[in-house]
Amino acid sequence: MPDRAPQPVDRQLPTDEARDLISLARDIAQREIAPRAAEEEDAGHFPREIFTLLSRSGLLGLPYDSEYGGGDQPYEVYLQVLEELAAARLTVGLGVSVHSLSCHALANYGTKQQQVEHLPAMLGGGLLGAYCLSEPSSGSDAASLRTKAVRDGDHWVIDGTKAWITHGGIADFYTVMARTGEDGPRGISAFLVPGDAAGLSGAAPEKKMGMKGSPTAQVHFDGVRVPDERRIGEEGQGFAIALSALDSGRLGIAACAIGLAQAALDEALAYATGRQQFGRPISDFQGLRFMLADMATQIEAGRALYLAAARLRDAGRPFAKQAAMAKLHCTDTAMKATIDAVQVLGGYGYTADFPVERFMREAKVLQIVEGTNQIQRMVIARHLAGPEAHRVG
Repeated sequence: MPDRAPQPVDRQLPTDEARDLISLARDIAQREIAPRAAEEEDAGHFPREIFTLLSRSGLLGLPYDSEYGGGDQPYEVYLQVLEELAAARLTVGLGVSVHSLSCHALANYGTKQQQVEHLPAMLGGGLLGAYCLSEPSSGSDAASLRTKAVRDGDHWVIDGTKAWITHGGIADFYTVMARTGEDGPRGISAFLVPGDAAGLSGAAPEKKMGMKGSPTAQVHFDGVRVPDERRIGEEGQGFAIALSALDSGRLGIAACAIGLAQAALDEALAYATGRQQFGRPISDFQGLRFMLADMATQIEAGRALYLAAARLRDAGRPFAKQAAMAKLHCTDTAMKATIDAVQVLGGYGYTADFPVERFMREAKVLQIVEGTNQIQRMVIARHLAGPEAHRVG
């Protein structure tokens, strides 16, 4: 079968600088990330060196203020860079998204002194972050979290366990939501906890269906002492901070999903145009042609949806509904596109000789993380019809 190189996505970008950033991301993706992706995922290797390279290249803090080492880029540019990285390897794209999520609280709610002290290393100093909201008994119902932070003079003492933490056990810093007051969302505060804090430990990484190179683990806090200077925002503001971060983070997941779906489409096209059956390429058969057309259409629709939400965010307008829609549509599209890519390749698609079986396994988690797609439907419906009449809490 002849090789058919993927065609670069035709992007509408606002500036020449944005075009240069996309070219840089694509170059790193093609030279440094994609060639090793299959082997390293199979071995469960986390490519920390790639995140160091992205930091040095200015790609790890794109949507944040250049005063603190960020890239001063609008979200519509940052997300398209993220898509390029995720298309090469989801572990990298999702890792960059989670790192950006971890920086959100300090960048948007921290004091000037906190930002000056911590943000430069977080955004451009090679550090890697993790975001700690979920717990073993509180996933979708995040406001019921049990991890506690108790005041002790000018420090807080944190005890509890966080679950499903991307970069858990290897992160340099953790943005942690912990209960400092009453039950429910108003009793939660946010803290910036260093990864080497005494009493902080990561459990063994979860054994997952896909994304084996991205460590997901429980993180234990056993009497972790954090100075009050590392509390972000006001006491009791943590849940609002968490939800604000998730609105933006859902756009990151949407962009990653479209990157993965695009990679699946590219593989399916390469195979279908090169594979001969009955004396002609299988891409000549209408059943496959329509399948490829549907994949491409849904991917384009997803890209347009996440970019429309990003542009609302960049304009300072409400975007929570659109972020939920983008996360819902784009991750469902990734799941469908990867399943269809396996079908296009037939028996070969079910083997590890081609990447589409890995893509299909990876796509599933995107329908779960940062709010399941059932939660996204609830969010969208509340924006349309208001809160449920019998909603608890």
